[in-house]
Amino acid sequence: MIKKFDTFFVSFHTFTLSFYLFVTRDSSKIKMLSSLRKFGSLNPYVLKRQSAVLRLFASQPTKNSPENGSKNKNPSFVHNIFRGQLEHSELFPYPMPLNDEQLETIQALIPPMENFFLNVNKPEISDQKGEFDPKVIDALWELGGFGIAVPEKYGGLGLNYTQLGRLTDAVGGNDLAIATMLGAHQSIGYKGILLYGTEEQKAKYLPQVSSGKVFAAFALTEPSAGSDAAAIKTRAVKSSDGKHYILNGSKIWITNGGFAEIMTVFARTEIVDEKGVKKDKLTAFVVERGFGGVTSGPAEKKLGIKASNTTEVYFEDVKVPVENVLGNVGDGFKVAVNVLNNGRFGMGMALGGTMRMCIQRATDHVTQRETFGNKLETYGGVQEKIARMSMLQYVNQSIAYMLSGNMDLGSNDFHLEAAISKVFASDSAWYICDETIQLLGGMGFMTDTGVERFLRDLRIYRIYEGANDILKLFVALTGMQYAGNHLKEVQKALKNPIGNLGLIFKEASKKYGYGGVDMTALAHPSLNSSAKLCGESIDAFGRAVTSLLIKYGKNIVHEQFHLNRIAESAIDIHAMACVLSRASTSIKLNLPSADHERLMVDAWCVEAHDRVQVNMRKIQSSDFNENFKRMAQISKNACEAKDVVQKHPVGF
Repeated sequence: MIKKFDTFFVSFHTFTLSFYLFVTRDSSKIKMLSSLRKFGSLNPYVLKRQSAVLRLFASQPTKNSPENGSKNKNPSFVHNIFRGQLEHSELFPYPMPLNDEQLETIQALIPPMENFFLNVNKPEISDQKGEFDPKVIDALWELGGFGIAVPEKYGGLGLNYTQLGRLTDAVGGNDLAIATMLGAHQSIGYKGILLYGTEEQKAKYLPQVSSGKVFAAFALTEPSAGSDAAAIKTRAVKSSDGKHYILNGSKIWITNGGFAEIMTVFARTEIVDEKGVKKDKLTAFVVERGFGGVTSGPAEKKLGIKASNTTEVYFEDVKVPVENVLGNVGDGFKVAVNVLNNGRFGMGMALGGTMRMCIQRATDHVTQRETFGNKLETYGGVQEKIARMSMLQYVNQSIAYMLSGNMDLGSNDFHLEAAISKVFASDSAWYICDETIQLLGGMGFMTDTGVERFLRDLRIYRIYEGANDILKLFVALTGMQYAGNHLKEVQKALKNPIGNLGLIFKEASKKYGYGGVDMTALAHPSLNSSAKLCGESIDAFGRAVTSLLIKYGKNIVHEQFHLNRIAESAIDIHAMACVLSRASTSIKLNLPSADHERLMVDAWCVEAHDRVQVNMRKIQSSDFNENFKRMAQISKNACEAKDVVQKHPVGF
């Protein structure tokens, strides 16, 4: 025991100096650090007293610690796991934001929507024709489907995020082309007006897009600017009389682009900063097709969501009134990011409905189909598939409604949770749909079954509204930036160690495995084993993030092999936490599904914890770090050849 604590205190002092060197890059301290690593064992009596001091101060907040209101405090659960900390204010209890009246409202809206899909919409016909029947669109307008999120005073239904999610679930389980059209219209098309519009803009446009049969679109992407919004070339120049911006440029892959009359358009504008320097910055505009100069290309031919309209949109000398600037001039990037963050929550709900539909088809088949004298459902391989599909749907739903619930309760720090929800939902839906086809066999490959259409439609969800690869990097880098800010607080504390012992000892104890995260007091007692696995994962994750920041500093942005594993682990940890919260509530309420939820949570957490540990090991492993270099070289060779590099086995 003495040897263990001896090692800890030597490591602790090394750790504090490492922080100092990381931030200051003070080379004069290198010799001191090297000498410190040669220290022998400490006096047992002193060691005993120091360990007691450690326990005392590690539990006490200091003036610089997050517990005492650091200016960098963030209530987001995901942000804080990057610091190896548990922030549960938006995690436990599971959010339930609907009051009785709101619940009654959404319960009344679901049957008409389901009736529409059963008796009016014909997705297989729309898919074949590549467009919706006008009667289908008219019926959706009559249902109020295009104004779900618009306040009632502007002609909409005025639903909150959770209510909207439940309606979106019904849409996603029936027709993803309609989900795409509706999402482009209200989740992002006119969302900027809801979030940033002036009262005059809202009064003018929201009644049109909610009940006036006027479509909206979101025009951001350009031929040279997909995930990289900074590469946008569309430009808006203020007219000589100062009353208009003259807009020129083009956008590609715009959903509803062929018929939208109102568009949120992003363009470069020249601004003068506070120092008098001219700069190009993005600005968001509300553009009407009726302004003139707005035209659209032909509808694109696509792999899936064929009935939804996707076109190029061209702007030629479009005169946009200055009062149609959305937000402030130069704030277009912020508008775009917040619109997309705000709109992503709906994807988890829609795809939750898709996953449910797939599971219904799969379970119906395996409980009826016999092979080798037994029902398919009796075979272990099939059981594993059904179980994994069921868990993914449950986890996705838990993440999505955790997000919408917190948004309804006033959360503003949800952009990492929104990104995770989008990534998890689109990846999981693809997996579940693919496995459904596998279980159905040849029948699943046939168009009459209807599942193959969903598989084609699902492919775009991993690309649009933020490609999953980019969103993973966004999660990793945003979280690591938050952790890096905390390291600066620690570095500052090291300049006055006596006055900041609590913060310093707390960080040292986390790094070396003392005083870890404990979630057992939050989760239901029957979920203790899973709660411990989640806590262990947060501890390991926080240590790995700190290690990477110390090793790479700002250059971590170039280490995408590591960043991907950080992102995957953050997703797994967030998923564990969400299901622990939801199942705890279900158990406390004694819901009929409580025991089944407990089974899924325990099974999920065992596997998720294992994935986190494997990813953390890969980050620390010299073998895997070397392997990352090999993979980089393999990629370089293939790209240089623009082909496979090796010859065909037959020689030509």
